[in-house]
Amino acid sequence: MTNSLIGIIAVMVAYLIGSLSFAVIVSKLFSLPDPHTYGSGNPGATNILRSGKKLAALLTLLGDAAKGWFAVWLAQQYQADLSLSQHTLAGVAFAVFLGHLFPVFFKFKGGKGVATAAGILLAINFWLGLATLATWAIIVIFFRYSSLAALVASIFAPFYTFYLFGLTPYLCAVIAMCALLIWRHKANIIKLMNGTESKLGAKKIVP
Repeated sequence: MTNSLIGIIAVMVAYLIGSLSFAVIVSKLFSLPDPHTYGSGNPGATNILRSGKKLAALLTLLGDAAKGWFAVWLAQQYQADLSLSQHTLAGVAFAVFLGHLFPVFFKFKGGKGVATAAGILLAINFWLGLATLATWAIIVIFFRYSSLAALVASIFAPFYTFYLFGLTPYLCAVIAMCALLIWRHKANIIKLMNGTESKLGAKKIVP
């Protein structure tokens, strides 16, 4: 098996891992409605929190972050044995993120990718992930808008990546992820501009 074929398989496996939508999985375990049917309609931890089930939201957050971390970590562990290039590792990072946004197991209707991106960044480099998470947390604490925090963190993440790694394949992957993440938040951007965006934990949608 050639190195290029192994690389393609690694990227495909990462996409399948990313396609596991924990918002849907956890909702079924907790007998909650499909997250696509209430609140923002986004299958993510923030929307699950609107159900009033904090544990379900936490498990969704951890699951989505863990799959991003695991896919990149797994590729890193077998990098030497399988002769995976830096381009392949970057491809794996982007593919697991893409899987979350467009999951093949759930009719390509995925989340916005905030938690998964955080897991990916932590796997790429702990300090990269920590700096991005700190940026997100600061905005949430002061403004209580999860979407605004995600947007600001997405803007800063490529700069953190460049500072740590310079011009590398990882930088390209992070820029692509952040661009997609911002695009997925286009409705939130409009709501933020109109002053109609919901603050984190503002109300319960599901009894």
